[in-house]
Amino acid sequence: MMGKKEKRQALLKQLISETPFIKDKDIAKKLNVSIQTIRLDRLELSIPGLRDRIKDIAYHNLKEEIRSLPIEEVIGEIIDLELEKSAVSILEIEEKEHVFSRNQIVRGHYLFAQANSLAIAVINDELALTSKANIHFLKQVKQNEMIIAKAKVKGTDLGKRRTTVEVESFVRDEIVFSCEFEIYRSNLIGLKGEDRKVTSLI
Repeated sequence: MMGKKEKRQALLKQLISETPFIKDKDIAKKLNVSIQTIRLDRLELSIPGLRDRIKDIAYHNLKEEIRSLPIEEVIGEIIDLELEKSAVSILEIEEKEHVFSRNQIVRGHYLFAQANSLAIAVINDELALTSKANIHFLKQVKQNEMIIAKAKVKGTDLGKRRTTVEVESFVRDEIVFSCEFEIYRSNLIGLKGEDRKVTSLI
């Protein structure tokens, strides 16, 4: 017969198996225990934390899909990608170098870098470069918050080989950053009816 701890750990494994991106604090609420208990259970079960789970899934599922830059060079973790259409990435603001020491507000270039690398990653081209960016910083982001960036391809000027990608970044459900990128591309693969491969992690 399973004891209380064994039952909890079995439920923990099931929750993470069904929802790989669930946070420790959300698991703790569901199981009515402390976050520390969940972390100890994960260690005993050799289950990595959220960040490492995301990296592992993203790396194995997307490394062959992204053509425009190595997945290791993407700022944030891409969790959804449909080439020439849309993409989603997340960036957890946990490190001290991400923020100003005086007020713990995120440095703006991290918001831009996450959005810019996502705009490039969504392009189905081995050479995709940022040509222009119209940036709007809309709200401060603080340390320990998670930024969700969502990219949408708006259209392509075939003559100029420029694709417009709109990226909006959110903390919870509130928009904090937006940018319209103009991306130069070396070819027009994926724009004339070729099949598009779709990879989704959510």
